[in-house]
Order: sequence, then C-alpha cells, then structure tokens
Amino acid sequence: MLRLQRSYTKLLSVQRRQAVGDHNYFMLTIRDLKMSLGGRLLFENASFQVNYGDRVALVGPNGAGKTTLLSLILKQKVPDAGTIERDEWTMVGYLPQEGEAHGEETILDVATGRVDELPKLEKRLHELEAAGAVSTPEYMETHAKHDALNDPQVETKAKRMLRGLGYRDTDFDRKAQEMSGGWIMRARLARLLVMEPDLLLLDEPTNHLDLLALLWLQSYLKNYSGALLLISHDRQFMDEVVSQVHEISEKKLIDYTGNYSDYLREREERYEQQLAAHKNQQKEIQALQEFADRFRAIPSKASQAMSKLKQIERLELIEKPVAPRKPFRFQIPQPPRGGQRSVTLEEIHMAYGANQVYAGLDLSIERGERTVLIGPNGAGKSTLLKILAGVVAFQQGERKLGHNAKIGYFSQHRADTLDPEKTVLDEVLASAPLMPENEARAVLGSFMFRKDDIFKKTGVLSGGEKSRLNLIRFLVDPPNILLMDEPTTHLDIHTVESLTLALERYEGTLIFISHDVHFIRQLATKVLHVSGGQVVPYAGGYDYFLEKTGAVDDARAALTAA
Repeated sequence: MLRLQRSYTKLLSVQRRQAVGDHNYFMLTIRDLKMSLGGRLLFENASFQVNYGDRVALVGPNGAGKTTLLSLILKQKVPDAGTIERDEWTMVGYLPQEGEAHGEETILDVATGRVDELPKLEKRLHELEAAGAVSTPEYMETHAKHDALNDPQVETKAKRMLRGLGYRDTDFDRKAQEMSGGWIMRARLARLLVMEPDLLLLDEPTNHLDLLALLWLQSYLKNYSGALLLISHDRQFMDEVVSQVHEISEKKLIDYTGNYSDYLREREERYEQQLAAHKNQQKEIQALQEFADRFRAIPSKASQAMSKLKQIERLELIEKPVAPRKPFRFQIPQPPRGGQRSVTLEEIHMAYGANQVYAGLDLSIERGERTVLIGPNGAGKSTLLKILAGVVAFQQGERKLGHNAKIGYFSQHRADTLDPEKTVLDEVLASAPLMPENEARAVLGSFMFRKDDIFKKTGVLSGGEKSRLNLIRFLVDPPNILLMDEPTTHLDIHTVESLTLALERYEGTLIFISHDVHFIRQLATKVLHVSGGQVVPYAGGYDYFLEKTGAVDDARAALTAA
C-alpha cells in the first residue's frame, strides 16, 4: 500500500507538469525578499523566478549572499521579510561546497545513499505517514528522493556517474574516509545525479574536479532534463552550461538572458544606457531649473517659471547607475632575466613509500614559457611542481637550475611563511619596499582585502585569506620562475580576472596547475599532460591539447556510457 501511494503521487507530479507545459512550470519564486546576516543587509525587495528547464547562474562578489540565498531556498534560514515559494511537486537536490564521510561507508555507499541517506528518508516517511501528512509537499519530495535511491538500477546508475566523475572501478569499494574531501564531494555529486532532482542547486560544483571530469559534468548538465541553479567562479563552465544569469547587485537580484559572457556584455550595455538616460535627464532638469531661476521674478514669466518647477517635480528620477565592477589592473614588476633553460629534470625517480610516482622522468622548461600541468587528480601534478620548486626530496636523478634562476613556489598551504604578528599591509610592503602605500592598498583591495582588513594581524586570517595574501606577495615581487598550485582557489571571478591580467604581463617563466579553463586558456602556451607516471608535452595551448588528445571525445564517450 505504501509503495502504491508513493507511485501514485509521483505519477500525479508528472501529469501536472505535462498539463501546464514543462517550460511554463514554475519551480521556485522569490518575492520582495529581505535578509540580514551578521548585522549586514544582504537583500531588500529582491525577486526572481526559476521555471522547469531553466539553467541559472547566481553571480556576485564574495560575501554578496549567494550561498545564503541557497540556504533560504532550502529552508535552512528564514528571511526577515518576503516570500519564497517552492512548488510542492518539485524535488530539490543540493550539493554544498564541503562534505564529510561517515563511518565505514564506501564510495559506492555514498553515491547510492544506501548507508546514510536512504535510512533517513525511510524514517522520515514513516514519521509523516504516522502523522497523516501524506499530502504535504515534504512527503511528496521525501518519497520522490526515496524512490530514486530505492530503484533496483541505482547501483548501476551510480557506477556510471562515478566513472564519469573520474573514479576507477577499483575505487568503488574503498572506504570514503580514506579519500580526500574533493573525492567525497564527487561521490555526493554522483548521488545527486542518480536521484535526478527537478531542481538542482550546486554550490561551486567544479572546485574538486580535474579537467576531464569537468568536461564530463559540463556535457551532462547541458543535457540535464531538470532545472539548474548554480554558484560558480568558473567562467568557462558557466558559458557552456547556463542560459540565464541572476546578479546580486545593490541588494537586488537582476536577471540577464544568456550565458556569463552574454551577461557581461548586456550588463555593460545596460549601464551605458542608464548612465546616458541619467545624464540627459540631469541636463533637462538643469535647463528647467535655470529657466525658473531666471524668470520667476518677472511677472510676465512667473507662471511659466512655476510650470517648469512643477515639471521637475513630476519627473520620475533616473538614478545614476553603479558602474559594473571591473578587473583591477596593476603593472606587475618584471623579474631579472634568467638563462634560456629555466629548469631541467634528468632521470627523476620519485616515490612515496611503495607508491611510485615517477621513474626516469626527463623534463626541460624554457625561459618565458607559460606551462600548465593537466591530468587526473592524484596523477602527480602537485608532486611534479614540488620537484621543480625543490621543496620535496626525490630518490634518484638530478634537478638543474638555469643561469640567474630565482624560483618562487606558490602553494595553497603556505601559511607558515607569514609572520603572525605583522598586519596584512605590513606583509605586502615588506615584500615590495619600493611600492607606495596607496598602490599596495589598491592591490589588496582588488584581492578582497578592504578597509580595515588590511590592518588585521596575519595570525587571525582564514586559510583563504592567507592564500590570497601570499599570492599578492608573489605578484608585487615576482621571481623569474613562478610555480603556482591552484592560484585561483578562494578568489571570486573578478579577482581571477585581475590575476589573469597581471600574469599576462609577467615576463618570467610560469608553471601552474589550475582547473579553471578560462584561466588556462588565457595564459597557457604549453601543456604538460601528467598521467600514469608519464609527462607528455604539447607545444600549444589548452585547445591544442584537447584537439590532439581527443579529451572532449573521451568525455562525450563517458557521458554516453552514463
């Protein structure tokens, strides 16, 4: 009886959507939202709507309220005012930025939900049934999720999703707690895709993906049947996946049609149009006011003067628009010129215990190259960067530096290089003693250190803030060989663009790891493909690499298999 009740409710949901027409069927409506957090007003009179099949990116600077908005949609937070309506027939799936493994569950357990998620859903269903709440929206959504994970084919589907996201079959039975947080998040993403929610909420879904997995997810979401609302700092990913952008600006939600690049163009056009309209109206007001001031004391013209003043009062004032935030540009100091050969590796053998990473590796990096390391997570990219930087000991072989080589290694875990008693501003000025303080403040501002932030002691900074500060220290006094491991982590999309512009002007040798395709495309002139202990060079940029390796075809093949 219970199974029949759930199946019948699910059938009603499908029939209703077909009756109204999928793309006219609203899933989520927000009206006149007001929300404060920590004493700061995030939203005021903000409204927007998501319909079935929409693919929406939520954009805005860090701290604007993007993740808070998802929490409101999920009913984890309550707004100060306004309404958030979710259609009762809609199943919502959510992927947060972070996640942990519990107990002895395997990766396949995480992807199928059979250890933690399915029992929770079953328990909640029984509670709602005992309370006679079988017609409530919560019951409908809970049973839809339960049915999806209780499907006889769920394990087969989960394995397909896991393969697409980069897992090997031998990983399925591994304990999840033995793996990194990034790999656990992939398994949780696989679970969401298995459930196929009507509305999929994704908070930075590409953070933990290597490029092949990113290509697979990108292709999958482009063909996803439900609606999508995502937060991402990956410009290329948004360009490929979304067809609408909602920008959080001035505490409002402003909608744009098209992908992220379309949004940038339309935002600039709207700004120019509104600015021109504002200026024209101000000229009109000035002319009317001048006429009134000139003739109000003349009896024969007084009535006309009053008419002009009333005309001003009747005008609906056009506000001066806020200029769109643009990437900060600063002139990066150029490092001393090094030799033609920057760094050479000969017959490198590198292992962590029984895990052999490289055996007999030979590699040469030339002056001025901008090289990106590409390969699956765990292939040895970060290890190779550390070998080049000289910060990890290898068992055999030789590392040779070129003439006048000065190496700088930017790691995401470099907090120990900061003096905990120095302020943020002190650290930057110590790195570039000749830089004027106002310029140092401007650079810090562009990397999200604003106002009193620059006077914080580095000892109280978060991990992300320390990472950004170390990045700034490299930019204001760059070495002539710059090695960077995921430099765009913890940066919003505008700050990534500022970093890109700075590195485009850098004349030294750049070797980096990144999963941000736009960042890679803008900078890389050479690719090193790292996989299975081999490093294969490609003397061209990212698109050249994709063409030569058929990586896009591989992702499509994996998608077809899924």
